[in-house]
Amino acid sequence: MTVRTRVAPSPTGDPHVGTAFIALFNLAFARQHGGQFILRIEDTDQARSTPESEQMILDSLRWLGLDWDEGPDVGGPHGPYRQSERGDIYKNFALELVEKGKAFLCYRTPEELDALREARRAAGGHTALKQSDLALPAAEVEQRAAQGLPYVIRMVVPEGEGACQIDDLLRGTIELDWGMVDAQILLKSDGMPTYHLANVVDDHLMEITHVIRGEEWINSAPKHKLLYEYFGWDMPVLCHMPLLRNPDKSKLSKRKNPTSILYYQRMGFLPEALLNYLGRMGWSMPDEQEKFSRDEMFANFDIQRVSLGGPVFDQEKLSWLNGLWLREDLSPEQFAERFQQWALNPQYLMQILPLIQQRVEKLSDVAPLAGFFLSGMIDLDESSFAHKSLQIEDVRKILQFASWQIDTESVWTKDQLFTELKALADGMGFKIRDFLFPLFIAIAGTSQTVSVMDAMAILGPDMSRARVRHALNIIGGPSKKEGKRWEKEFAALKAEG
Repeated sequence: MTVRTRVAPSPTGDPHVGTAFIALFNLAFARQHGGQFILRIEDTDQARSTPESEQMILDSLRWLGLDWDEGPDVGGPHGPYRQSERGDIYKNFALELVEKGKAFLCYRTPEELDALREARRAAGGHTALKQSDLALPAAEVEQRAAQGLPYVIRMVVPEGEGACQIDDLLRGTIELDWGMVDAQILLKSDGMPTYHLANVVDDHLMEITHVIRGEEWINSAPKHKLLYEYFGWDMPVLCHMPLLRNPDKSKLSKRKNPTSILYYQRMGFLPEALLNYLGRMGWSMPDEQEKFSRDEMFANFDIQRVSLGGPVFDQEKLSWLNGLWLREDLSPEQFAERFQQWALNPQYLMQILPLIQQRVEKLSDVAPLAGFFLSGMIDLDESSFAHKSLQIEDVRKILQFASWQIDTESVWTKDQLFTELKALADGMGFKIRDFLFPLFIAIAGTSQTVSVMDAMAILGPDMSRARVRHALNIIGGPSKKEGKRWEKEFAALKAEG
């Protein structure tokens, strides 16, 4: 048997360090066994998936040294490797399950589903809906079908008591209550598959032998096991990795910790160091050494050494490890070359220099104007935000509302940012010039520089978000009481907009 593993990211935003973490362990396992590693793109969410996001994923993983044997850009014998290009495959398998009596057409409306779940909740039971809960009288089904009303295809799941046993490479046998497993949608009303159908079908057709994924998918494992049984296929070996955590042990999220690979690239971390750090997340070398290369990890890899304790993603520890790589592995000439590639490459400079060219009188003016583009967190204190028209409470509120706004921004362009922030300023009753002042300080450390919208567009979402959060930490974010009140105000503003 040839070991085959995969990673299957969704191109719906910036490439996530969690994706790199899972990709690294899949690649290490495949290389340890002389196997193959596949990259598959899960772009069935057509409303949010973008070609730009897909390209950023490919570029970021390659920057880290995570190369794949098959994928959308390199091809392979099991393509296509984008789920959006495999729609007919999923539809045919879903209809096969309907014919076998293992799936059914469901015409229930969203309002009906809400009412059914609420009734379950009121009765004190699980809110997972089964086929018997969803059944409609035959005449009603016939009428809705005749009207051409939308339907989904759902899988049949056990309705009695008992537990499903899942064998996990790291955790042994896991028992999960069937009562918590709902009649999962397999094919949506737009004809696109859900994660559950698409991944089971793709993993089978692409001959995946080991599914190494995050522990958040444990509760979905019974559905996947059922689908393998329904189709009569052998199930791959499952291995659920621990989730990366913030220092407070919460799940790693962009609200508390920068999560984009692009952020760490922009901060000046070496790819070797970031990959080394991800390799230390829940795993260790046999001799416990902390600094090791990708190939050293592969040579010594044993997945049984993975700890399930919930590894903490600590930026200070990452910075320390990156410093070792910079000092111990680079000669001065190599250091200069890496710095030039990071800061002085034409692609990055040509985004910055045209913005400041009209502001300079001599070349020595460039560094003061552009220095913040080559920095990490800006050195600030409360006095940095002194403004003739704003009190410090205004500044705190503006930064918090702006932070909430940019946290949800999916289209990261200068024009889109201005449109959204201008609407927010109007709603809060601030002139746009005054509203943007705290953002200038948070992003650039000064208001005497290029447009803050241009700066945020160039720095990117994660760096911009991190600097605004840093500024909030400096001047003090809202108290719990303030936070609840402000969240209601912010929600009301968004509803009005």
